[in-house]
Amino acid sequence: QVQLVESGGGSVQAGGSLRLSCAASGYTYTMAWFRAVQGKEPGGVAAIVPRLGTTSYADSVKGRFTISRDNAKNTVYLQMNDLKPEDTAMYYCAAGLLRPRSWSSPDDYHYWGQGTQVTVSS
Repeated sequence: QVQLVESGGGSVQAGGSLRLSCAASGYTYTMAWFRAVQGKEPGGVAAIVPRLGTTSYADSVKGRFTISRDNAKNTVYLQMNDLKPEDTAMYYCAAGLLRPRSWSSPDDYHYWGQGTQVTVSS
């Protein structure tokens, strides 16, 4: 069982920045951030394979968000810059034990964090 502990959400104005953190208690192959708004399926934001450092991003966040990892701390970060109101959502950290068929498919992840709210005002 892998536990994921997220932190770093909050409220900012458009154009601002936030950094999310996700600490994992055990081994993971892939770690990712998803976001969800009420009534909709969670969508993939970014993913990273910590051992390799390879990353993937949703088109809507490319150039604004950066996913990174600190392997010594078993922690993954999501640096979010130039935030927009449409980035408002609950953000979830997810971890998979195997190489995912699709990095943005929630079904390919085995463990989930509790979620952290990000609110961007215009």
